[in-house]
Amino acid sequence: MKASFSDYLKSTPFYFLPHHLISGIVFRIARIKFSPIKNVSLRIYLSLHEVNMSEAVEENPYAYETLNAFFTRALKPTARTIDNSNNTLVCPVDGTVSQAQNIENGRVFQAKGQDYSLLELVGGIEKLAQPFSNSSFATIYLSPKDYHRIHMPIDGTLTDMVYVPGRLFSVAPHTVNTVPRLFARNERLVCKFETEHGPMIMILVGAVNVSAIDTVWAGSVTPPSYNKVIHTTYKNVNISLQKGMEMGRFNLGSTVILLMNNKVKLLDSIKHNENVVLGQKLATYYI
Repeated sequence: MKASFSDYLKSTPFYFLPHHLISGIVFRIARIKFSPIKNVSLRIYLSLHEVNMSEAVEENPYAYETLNAFFTRALKPTARTIDNSNNTLVCPVDGTVSQAQNIENGRVFQAKGQDYSLLELVGGIEKLAQPFSNSSFATIYLSPKDYHRIHMPIDGTLTDMVYVPGRLFSVAPHTVNTVPRLFARNERLVCKFETEHGPMIMILVGAVNVSAIDTVWAGSVTPPSYNKVIHTTYKNVNISLQKGMEMGRFNLGSTVILLMNNKVKLLDSIKHNENVVLGQKLATYYI
C-alpha cells in the first residue's frame, strides 16, 4: 500500500522521540500494583481499544494484578483451535498480515517502495540468513487489542537465539509504510528452530511501549542492559516445543516475522491486511 501524507505526518515524530525512555516509563507503569493507579490505566486503555474479554480465562479486566498481567492474559483453552493437519504450518499469533510473500535474493518486502536485507534482519549472522535467501516470509502485526502471547507454528527444537539491539519505532501500518528498513532497525529477538521439514525462524520485533519480550526458555529477554548483538546457541540444551505451545509473549502489541524455508507454500488467503488468528492454517509444506 502506498504511503499517504497522513502516514508521513504520524510517523515523522518517531524519528525524534526517545523510544527507550518512553518504553521504560511504560514498563514501570504497566507493573504498578496499586489498584487506583492500575485501574485508571486500564480504564484509559479499554476506552481506546476494543478488547474481547469473553475469550480470556479471567474476563474481568480489573481482576488482573497489573496492567501488564492484563496485556499478557491467557485465553480460554477453547478460544482457539490449532490446525493439526499433516505438513501444515499455523499462524503463531492473533493479528493482521502486514506482508506475506517470497524472499527474493535476500531482500524482504516491507511496503510499496520499501524492503530490507534479510542478513541485517537476523543480526548479520550469515549462517542464519543463508537458508532463507530465496524462500518465503509472513509479517504479522499485533495491535493493542490483540492477544499478546506467541505460539509455535509447528513442532520445533530451538538451536539459536539472537538479541539484536535497535530503535523502538512504532510498528503500526503508518510507520511500516514510511520508515525505511523499519524491522531491521527495531530491537528484536531472532529465534531459530529445526523442524522435521528443515529450519524455521521466528523474529519478535519490539516497538515503542513494547517494553518487554519474554520467551518460555529464557524468561524476560528485553529490556536489556547491553547494546550489542548477543548470539546464544542451544546445541547442548534440548528445548523442543510442540505446535500450538506458547514460546513467548509481548507487552502491548508488536510484530512477529516468520521465515519459512523453500519447502513451504503460503496459502493464497494469507495476504496483506488479512486478519488472522492463532492456530489457523498459514502454509503447507511440500512433501
